[in-house]
Amino acid sequence: MSHSQSPPGGEEPSKGSGTMDFGLKGRHAVVTGGTRGIGRAITLALLDQGASVTVCHRQESAEADALRAEFAARDAGALLVRADVSREADARLLLDRAHETFGPVDVLVNNAGIITHLPLAELAEDEWARVVDTNLGGAYRMIRASLDRLARPASIVNITSAVAEHGMPNAAHYVASKAGIIGLTRALCKELGPEGIRVNAVTCGVIDGTGQKNPRGEEGKRRYAEMTALGRLGEPAEVADAVLFLASDAARYVTGAVLGVDGGI
Repeated sequence: MSHSQSPPGGEEPSKGSGTMDFGLKGRHAVVTGGTRGIGRAITLALLDQGASVTVCHRQESAEADALRAEFAARDAGALLVRADVSREADARLLLDRAHETFGPVDVLVNNAGIITHLPLAELAEDEWARVVDTNLGGAYRMIRASLDRLARPASIVNITSAVAEHGMPNAAHYVASKAGIIGLTRALCKELGPEGIRVNAVTCGVIDGTGQKNPRGEEGKRRYAEMTALGRLGEPAEVADAVLFLASDAARYVTGAVLGVDGGI
């Protein structure tokens, strides 16, 4: 969807955090699934704030190459590691590489996720397991592997979806995994809080420019835009701004929160 002009009843999207200083200079963040869409926007926003960033990607791609080029052009304190969060050994590898390169991790952003669209009758057990184990299991593995690599205090931000609360047909495995992330967030905020580790979640609405194909095409995007209070789809940078807030000391008394970035869908 083009945002060159506001949709009827909607408003023009803001330009993002811009020059706003979230006090993250010199801190170290790890972002999973950071080569495209929301993950890429979070990665670049953290770099703009002066943080060092370690990013993981599951496989080589044009997006990974483009991010490497971006890092080189910025001469940024950034590291791209190939790791699959559905594997315990890869989660440990990622955290070890991050710690060796930039030291303790101040911010962990669990963004990696996958989705397929299948009715329940066609949803085989292996596909259920694949999606749940990547989305929910990946966040579990990363947090568990990070416990001896996190700074104290630290901030963990889990990226989930508004469908966790509203539901969506033909994606029971995806919805269940995203709802599980909210439960994981609320459980771990209580368990890890005494150590100074805050755990929060961001629930995304329909975000444009993520590379994710809408099963209903452009008509589907228009329909979702009309379902929001703001009359438009979101942008990856708008999710990144919420992550910057939760990562920063501005949110130092915020934990166990589920922050909706969904345009009032």
